[in-house]
Amino acid sequence: MKFSKLFTFFLILIFTGNFIAQTDRNTIDNRYKWNLSDLYSSVDDWHAAKVNIESRVNDISKHQGKLGESASNLFYTMDTYYKLIKDYYKLSVYSNRLKDEDLNISENESLAQLSSNLGTKISETSSFIDPEILKIAPEKIKLFYSESPELLEYKTVIDDIQRLRAHTLSESEEKILASFGLVTGTPGNVYSIFDNAEMPRPTVKLADGKEVELNSSNYVKYRGSENRDNRALVFDAFFNNIGKFKNTIGANLAGKVKSDFIYGKNRNYATALEYSLDRFNIPTDVYKNLITEIHNSLPTLHRFLALKQKMLGLDQLHYYDLYTSIVDKVELNYTVEEGQAIILESLKPLGSDYISTVKKSFDDQWIDYYPNKGKRSGAYSSGSAYDVHPYILMNWTDDYNSVSTLAHELGHTMHSYYSNKNQNFANSNYSTFVAEIASTCNEDLLNNFMVQKVKSDKEKIFLLGSYLELLRTTIFRQVLFAEFELIIHEKIENSEPLNGEIMSSLYYDLVKKYYGHDEGVCIIDPYVAYEWAYIPHFIGYSYYVYQYSTSLIYATAFAQKIINEGQPAVDAYFNILKGGSSDYPIDLIKKAGLDPLSSEPFELVMAKMNSVMDQIEEIIK
Repeated sequence: MKFSKLFTFFLILIFTGNFIAQTDRNTIDNRYKWNLSDLYSSVDDWHAAKVNIESRVNDISKHQGKLGESASNLFYTMDTYYKLIKDYYKLSVYSNRLKDEDLNISENESLAQLSSNLGTKISETSSFIDPEILKIAPEKIKLFYSESPELLEYKTVIDDIQRLRAHTLSESEEKILASFGLVTGTPGNVYSIFDNAEMPRPTVKLADGKEVELNSSNYVKYRGSENRDNRALVFDAFFNNIGKFKNTIGANLAGKVKSDFIYGKNRNYATALEYSLDRFNIPTDVYKNLITEIHNSLPTLHRFLALKQKMLGLDQLHYYDLYTSIVDKVELNYTVEEGQAIILESLKPLGSDYISTVKKSFDDQWIDYYPNKGKRSGAYSSGSAYDVHPYILMNWTDDYNSVSTLAHELGHTMHSYYSNKNQNFANSNYSTFVAEIASTCNEDLLNNFMVQKVKSDKEKIFLLGSYLELLRTTIFRQVLFAEFELIIHEKIENSEPLNGEIMSSLYYDLVKKYYGHDEGVCIIDPYVAYEWAYIPHFIGYSYYVYQYSTSLIYATAFAQKIINEGQPAVDAYFNILKGGSSDYPIDLIKKAGLDPLSSEPFELVMAKMNSVMDQIEEIIK
């Protein structure tokens, strides 16, 4: 069995400028630390649990080679495996949370390493399960269900494995295909080495006379400069420099696209898109409908760009102006207690049970708030301790970003909490496709509340303007990337040529279309054609970035329905929170009240975006 199908672990890195924690952990009040004793009362208890798990690993393979002989063999194997994995996840959660408290403590690092090694052993021992289940005829599986009703506890998992029968090869063919894994990572490695180490970087002189080498971090730092000449210079130098290597980077990316196609074709898929999305049984129409609906929504993006141009006081908006903030930064400072109170108020539309559970996470120490020496940076929610509760790591810095981050991570935590409470362990995990919906819905409700709560117009414009930028970058920009990825894969699948020159032309046309270049909405300078070569997701992942957009679209639409429709919408939304993997992600979203193949979620989001622009325009009158 594959851990990736089971192990839910969210990691959202949030950087806090130049802030460096100097606090000793033992000086922080315990109420601001998570309580790991809910997992094990001591490290000695953890070691005892580890010994127990190790003693049971070989039980998994008792009926290896005989799963298809009887329902009892199959049930024993599935039941033994999942009970072991449930205990193992608890072991892993404890060691990794302990490690993250202070990365300088080698003893804790050793615990995490021991649990990782044990996980590898379990994975190796259980690797026979999926292939053997695939060999069992569907009719025999149905007979097993009737002969052994307790096997129905694992029906969702077994049926999902069986679903891939047509795309699973013979044992010898699988070995051959697996051997290509030695080379398929090469394009990503080549890109990483070239981008991070060997690509020559241009140096530019800014308006104040400062000379800056434009590596990736400095590009991000200076692309939003308040000085327009600076940002125009930075964009021009950075992308024209990348353009010098378009054919090398393009040949490397084309190799990656070809490998996607080869893998898909050899697994009996028509396209690489179908191959990539079928893992979670997501129809390709979802991907293509996303692109179509965003094309229909471009007038809303163009309205925002016109508003941005107006607020920046420009005669003409250029692509290099897009990262310049339309709002002045404001200081919104909150203690942990103040942040908790805001979150509890903002999430009230989700109902009393939701709020009481959030409050329980505050009161019962599910959260580790403050940074300390050696603590892991960023923020995440870990929801894999099925019989206990999720844990949240924070690095609270008394600002609004901390409040927003906590609301986000609480979305993941509540998703894990409700799925764990309402599904058996085998069905408690949930897919990446729905993972960000709960977290982003929380952020949306928080933003709505804060806009009403803050007192000054400056604070309101800051919140509203920041929200618009989120929608632009996460919806429109990511869908542009998704469409580009689809087009270059279709080129290979149609036996058409693909190189850096062609990619640059395709990308440039897309950016001009999205940002209204021909209509004069935003001028796309020629060097933008090379931006595709700067996006690591194209080479590192296949058909992944679209999920950033779908998560935000569905979450925003759910938040709107909750506000507009009240309790019926909340009840429907809980089908996602409680659903785990009891159904496929698309079906869970439908049960929650949205059809991903309809225009409704997109109309709700664009209505929200236009409403935000209405509010800003009313304020700046």
